[in-house]
Formats: sequence, C-alpha cells, structure tokens
Amino acid sequence: MDGVRPRKQPAKAANGVERKINGHADLGDRTTASAEPTENIFLFWPNVIGYSRIVLAIASLYYMPLHPRTCSCLYSISCLLDALDGLAARQFNQSTRFGAVLDMITDRCTTSCLLVFLSSAFPRWSIVFQGLISLDFASHYMHMYATLTMGSGQSHKKIDQSRSQLLHLYYNNRTVLFVFCALNELFFIALYLLSFSSPMLSPSLLPAGDKAAGTAQPGNPSYASSLIFATPGSAWAMELARANKMNSFWPWVLAGVSSPVMLGKQILNVVQLVKASKWLAEGDIKARRAEGLPKKK
Repeated sequence: MDGVRPRKQPAKAANGVERKINGHADLGDRTTASAEPTENIFLFWPNVIGYSRIVLAIASLYYMPLHPRTCSCLYSISCLLDALDGLAARQFNQSTRFGAVLDMITDRCTTSCLLVFLSSAFPRWSIVFQGLISLDFASHYMHMYATLTMGSGQSHKKIDQSRSQLLHLYYNNRTVLFVFCALNELFFIALYLLSFSSPMLSPSLLPAGDKAAGTAQPGNPSYASSLIFATPGSAWAMELARANKMNSFWPWVLAGVSSPVMLGKQILNVVQLVKASKWLAEGDIKARRAEGLPKKK
C-alpha cells in the first residue's frame, strides 16, 4: 500500500473555485465574470428620454412649415425633456458619456433645424441665423473636444472655476443652465410664431391688395411650395387661414422677454469657444516641448 501513489486532487483557486490542471480550460475567471451584472447603456432611462426627444423633434420638423401651433408644442416638449433626462440620470445613478453626447447632439441639431427654417422665413437675416448655427456648433464641439482630450475624459460640464468663472457658473448651477437654455429656445420659438403672425416681420402675410405680387417667400406660410396642397380647399389652405389669424401679441412678448438671455447665451458661446481654443493651444505647447520643439538653431 505504501507504493500506491495518492490521487492528485484538483487545485483550488483563491476564490474557492476548483481549477483543473489537466490541460482543460480554467473556469475560475469565467465563473467570476458570469457573476458580474451586465448593463445595457442604451436602455438607461436618461437615454430613453433622449430618444423620445429625438422623436418629438422630428415630429415638430414635419409640422414646422404649415402647423405652427402643433410644431411649437412638440418642439417645446422636446426641449423641456432636456431637464428631465438630467434628473433621471441623477435619480437612477445612470450618468454616462453616451448620454451626455446624445443630449448635446440633440440640442444642437434641433436648434439648428429651427434656425434653418427662420433663415428661409426671414431671408434678409439669413446670414445672422447662419452665424448663430456656426457659433453654436463650433463652440460646443471645441469645448467637448477640449474637455475630453485635456481633461482626462471628464464631463464637458465639469469646468474648473480658475479656468472660467462664467462657464463654471453656467454649467454647475442648474437653475442658471435651465434658464439660459429654456429662454434661448423660447426666443427662437417666438420668432417662428411671428413668421406666421406678424406682417411687420413677414410682409407676405399682408392682404393681397397691400403687397406686390410675388412677395411670398419660401419658408413663409403664405408660400405654396408644395403642389400637393395647391388647391384652395386643401389642408394647406385651411391651415394657412388659421395661421394668419394668429395674434402676434404674445409672440412679441415672449421674444422681448427672452431676447436678453438669448444674447447672453451667444456671449457664453463666444467665451466657451475662446477658452476651449486656449486650452487646446496650451496642450499643444506642452506636447511640442515634450518632443523638444521648437529645436534650437
């Protein structure tokens, strides 16, 4: 019996899971990995709210040319949900980089689409709206890129106070952020409604006897751009009649109240663009010095 060799027992891992050592695959790590919970980032509640914002925005764009009331309602709900997804992210602890980028892209695209419509409704001011679109995209892209590359992948809303007190207040004070974003969108919505209701801004809304023929312009509700709705009894004609009965008083009030904040938002965009550019330039200088550039002659 002394010559009988004892049977080799399987080795045990530190976590108590037996491991086979006869050449078969080690199941210890696989068991541990399978025990870890998996998450689907795309189905997080803030991101689901973001998807609903996109659907509402697309619906508002569909109604934008001829249905000002429906469009304004859908567009406003989409904008208000921007605050709700942030609350959901904090409530369920589901803040993600994907959600932050989705939120920013949705904001930029919806605002830009509305500004495109306004540039066609007010062609004399189209260069202003084009400039606003360019500034909005440039400042946010530069800021996002700077925070991702120079801030070690941190959120674009985490701004150090020493870098910019104005941007720190804007991004870290939820009330300030909500007021600026909401009133900025409200100003453009008011302009959109005025394109349907104010002859002062849209001369093509004047009666036919008070204007020269051919003054209607694309983007204006009195411009029959579609042959589908060209007949007098069509849905286009009925909606046009309703649109021209809109009272311009409240859109003017909303535009007047929100205009200072809208201008402040554009100043913030300029500051954001400048600060992000300087931050990237600082990074370039450090990178060049690490490479020994510029080389001494």
